[in-house]
Amino acid sequence: MVFRSHMAQALDQARAAADRGEVPVGAVIVAPDGTVVAAAGNRTRELNDPTAHAEILALRAACASAGSERLPGHDLYVTLEPCAMCAAALASARIGRIYYGAADPKSGGVAHGARVFSHPQAHHKPEVYDGINEAEAAALLTRFFGGRR
Repeated sequence: MVFRSHMAQALDQARAAADRGEVPVGAVIVAPDGTVVAAAGNRTRELNDPTAHAEILALRAACASAGSERLPGHDLYVTLEPCAMCAAALASARIGRIYYGAADPKSGGVAHGARVFSHPQAHHKPEVYDGINEAEAAALLTRFFGGRR
């Protein structure tokens, strides 16, 4: 199978989240055959749920679709480095690969902060690829937060 990035769809989800007044983060989960099985943007404010991050919502939908709490071989495309909560959930789901856009030095949990996958207690360590469409993902966040200051 030829590699195809799904970050454009994750960016669309992030823009839709911003339009709803949410922090613009979008996520897409792709099955091993290349089919998109879930897409979501942040909905923490809309749902009054601090766990309603794009990654968590996409995981819930993908697991429901698969009929399993595990998603081996699936890929996650997300516009921002996952936080520690999301990284732990992704490890529990056994996601195969994570592709993320912008780094998150303040709240990230993959390359920054908790570095969830680097601990011996991590149940699963997915392959991680960073910097995918990084400039566009970072610009969405900068515009969003710039408009609120």
